[in-house]
Amino acid sequence: MSRFYRTYGAWVVKHPALVLCSSVAIVLVLCLGLVHFKVETRPEKLWVGPGSKAAEEKQFFDSHLAPFYRIEQLILATIPDTKHGKAPSIVTEENILLLFEIQKKVDGLRANYSGLTVSLTDICLKPLGDDCATQSVLQYYKMNRENFDDYGGVEHAQYCFQHYTSTETCLSAFQAPVDPSTALGGFSKNNFSEASAFVVTYPVNNAIDESSDESGKAVAWEKAFIQLVKEGLLPIVQSRNLTLSFSSESSIEEELKRESTADVITIAASYLVMFAYISVTLGDSCRLSTFYISSKVLLGLSGVMLVMLSVLGSVGFFSAIGVKSTLIIMEVIPFLVLAVGVDNMCILVHAVKRQSIDLPLEDRVSNALVEVGPSITLASLSEVLAFAVGSFIPMPACRVFSMFAALAVLLDFLLQVTAFVALIVFDCLRAEDNRIDCFPCVKIPSSFGVSEEDIRQRRDGLLARYMKEVHAPILGLWGVKIVVIAVFLAFGLTSIALCKRIESGLEQKIVLPRDSYLQGYFNNVSEYLRIGPPLYFVVKNYNYSLESRQTNQLCSISQCDSNSLLNEISRHH
Repeated sequence: MSRFYRTYGAWVVKHPALVLCSSVAIVLVLCLGLVHFKVETRPEKLWVGPGSKAAEEKQFFDSHLAPFYRIEQLILATIPDTKHGKAPSIVTEENILLLFEIQKKVDGLRANYSGLTVSLTDICLKPLGDDCATQSVLQYYKMNRENFDDYGGVEHAQYCFQHYTSTETCLSAFQAPVDPSTALGGFSKNNFSEASAFVVTYPVNNAIDESSDESGKAVAWEKAFIQLVKEGLLPIVQSRNLTLSFSSESSIEEELKRESTADVITIAASYLVMFAYISVTLGDSCRLSTFYISSKVLLGLSGVMLVMLSVLGSVGFFSAIGVKSTLIIMEVIPFLVLAVGVDNMCILVHAVKRQSIDLPLEDRVSNALVEVGPSITLASLSEVLAFAVGSFIPMPACRVFSMFAALAVLLDFLLQVTAFVALIVFDCLRAEDNRIDCFPCVKIPSSFGVSEEDIRQRRDGLLARYMKEVHAPILGLWGVKIVVIAVFLAFGLTSIALCKRIESGLEQKIVLPRDSYLQGYFNNVSEYLRIGPPLYFVVKNYNYSLESRQTNQLCSISQCDSNSLLNEISRHH
C-alpha cells in the first residue's frame, strides 16, 4: 500500500487537473439521481420490515377486509388546581356547551381536494345509516344542541355514563352505545363524573391505496382540521382556562416532513462552522502580514464542498435505484461524514506540511501519502464495512441508514485521496507562486510574500507543541500510564455493568420536533386515554355453511363450545 501511494502521489502532482475533474465528475453523475429523491415518513414503513410477521398479517387483513380507520382526535381537559394538584371535573354544563360549539365548527369545516369540497360527513365512518360514528359525550344528546335541554342537561350525561347500553335516549346518533371510557379521560375506576377530560374521536374511512381519491380527500380534510384547531379552536378553549390537544392520522407524517426541512439550517450552520475551523487550522502560523498567502481558506472551503458532494452522491445513487431516504439519513449522515472528512483533511494537509521544504513538491506529496495514506485507507474501509454490516438489519430505517452511510463514507474517502490531494497540490503551487488565497489569479511581488527563510523557520502550531512538549512526556510516566489504564478499564467495566438498564422502545414524541403540537397530544394520550390499540383475531378458511360446526368454535353465546375462540379470549382478559 505504501509503494502504491508513493507512485500515486507522484502521478497526482503531475496530473492534478485530471484527477480533480474526473473524481468530481463521477460524483456529480451520482448526484443526478437526486431528481428521484423521496423521503419515507410513514412510521410503519420506517420501523417494521416488509418481511416481518406483523407486516405480513397487516397486509393480509388490509387486503381481505379493510385497513383500520383513520383517527382524528381532540382532547379537551381542565387545568389541575395549583393548591391540591387535582384537576376539576370537566363534566359541567358550560364545558358541554363549549364542546357543542367546537363540534359545530368541525362540522362546518370544508376542505378542497382537486376542486371538490370535502366535509367530515363525506369521509367519516358510517357503520349504521348516514351518521358519523364520532366517539363523543355529545352522542348522549344525538349530537344535537337542542336535545341538551330536552334530555335534562348534564344530569342526562351522568345518567348515561352508567346506562349507556340499556337506555334508548343514551344511544348515539348512529344507533350504537358509546362507552364513556372512549369519550372521557382522567377518572378512576368507573367514577366517570370525576373525569377531567373530554376525548372526541372522529373515525374516518381508510383505503389500502394511499394515492386513491378516498385517501386524498381524508388527508386534505385533516390538514384543514389541524389548521382549524390551531387558529379557530385553541383561542376559544384557552380563554375558558382549559387545554386542548389534537391529532390527525397524517399528523405524524406531516410533522416528520416539517422536521426534515427545519434541520437544513442546522446542517448548513454546522458546515459553515467546520469550514471556518478548517480554514484556520490548515493554515500556517506565519506572520500576520503574510497571512493572505499562508492561509488555506479556499482549500478548507473546497474540502467541505467535497464532503457535501459525497453525501449528495450517496443519496443520489440510492434515490436513482428507488430507495427512499429517511429523516435519520438527512439529519445524521451529513454530520457523520463531515467528522470523517475533516479528520482526513487535517491529516493529509499536516502530513504535507511536515515534509522538508528542500524536497520538490512531487516528493513531499508522495512522502505524505506514504506516511498517512495506509492509515486513512484502513480506517475508512473499517468504517465502510461497519456500516455495510448494518445493512443486514431487518428494520428498514436502520438498514437504509447503514447503506447510505457506507456509500457516503466510501465516496468521501475516495474524494479525499483523489480530489483533495489534487487541491493540496494546487494550493502548494499557489503559495510557492505568491498568489493570494481565495484570489489565486492575483500575484504579489516576492518581496512581499512568504520567503523560504520564513517557511524554514516556521514553528509548529500551539496544539502540535502541546502534544510534543507537554502531553507526550506526561503520558510517558509510569504512574500516569497505570492511572490512565485503570480509569478507562473501570469506565469500560461500569458501562458493561450498566448496559442491562438500557430500555428498548421508541417513544413517538422523541422522533418529533420539540415544538410540535403532537408533544402535548402524546402526553395527554398517556394521561387521559383509557383504551389501547386495536387487536384483531383473523380466522382463515372459515366455513360459513349451516352444516359446519366451526361457528361454535368461534362464538361466545350459550350454545358455543366452552373452549371457543371468544370464550378463550374472555377467559384470559
